[in-house]
Amino acid sequence: MPGLALGCVISNLVTGCAPWDVVFGSLATLIGAVGTYLLRKHPFTAPVPPILSNVLIVPYILSYVYGAEGTIPFFMLTVGAGEIISCGVFGTMLYLALRKHENIFKI
Repeated sequence: MPGLALGCVISNLVTGCAPWDVVFGSLATLIGAVGTYLLRKHPFTAPVPPILSNVLIVPYILSYVYGAEGTIPFFMLTVGAGEIISCGVFGTMLYLALRKHENIFKI
């Protein structure tokens, strides 16, 4: 989890994101990672924390930090749709595919 958050910070710094985006975007990632870890025994609910943390934080970054045109509810809808597709659908598909090959996780 710390590595994921640190990677997010580094990525945001390298790509020139605004300082508030670096802080709050990385915080959204960390919150989602911690929530996923806490739900690790319930893999089909594990995507919920990153979806919620990004839906609740990223729209404000887009609006107030970058001045993107649109409303907070619109950004929540669009960020939420992207998170549901990437974390919810593709993440669950990846989990199911990797679960069939559990031996790859044993060292």
